[in-house]
Amino acid sequence: MSQVEGKHFSITDPEGIKTVIYEVYKTKKEYLNEYPKYTVERLEHTEEIVGKYNKKTFYVNDPQKDGNQLIILSFGEDKVIINNGILLGDEVKITKKPIPFKFNTIYSEEPLEFKEFQYTPNLRRQISIIDPETTEEIKPVLYFDEKTNEVKGKCKLKPYKSYFAFEVRE
Repeated sequence: MSQVEGKHFSITDPEGIKTVIYEVYKTKKEYLNEYPKYTVERLEHTEEIVGKYNKKTFYVNDPQKDGNQLIILSFGEDKVIINNGILLGDEVKITKKPIPFKFNTIYSEEPLEFKEFQYTPNLRRQISIIDPETTEEIKPVLYFDEKTNEVKGKCKLKPYKSYFAFEVRE
């Protein structure tokens, strides 16, 4: 029988709130010329409805002795609450004062179903774009631009709709 090495913890979202959690990784010094200083990975989770609340259990596969740094994003109707946290042993410690952040729409005059948003990947930066209604990440579609001889990316974003984008840096 195999032994599970990971940790898990639960949070409860009130009605109208959707929380996602990312683990922050610091790139080792020998790889800094090729990769961003920090990268993030979304934690896998399971959900169960408990009365009017949504209980989510998040899983950390590789708990670190000195703790795992977490970014906790709680999406409401027109804002996102940003918390920092750390998983240390069997305890999750969260900042006492969250950062409320209002977001606006990327405006488009064109009545298209989707707007092609130029998103060129950069190995020195990792930017995550999230649809706040579904809390799903918007992943770029990569393509090779023969005119500029570069790999570029496009994200399909709906006009008149809000998106949340973030990156971790010092």
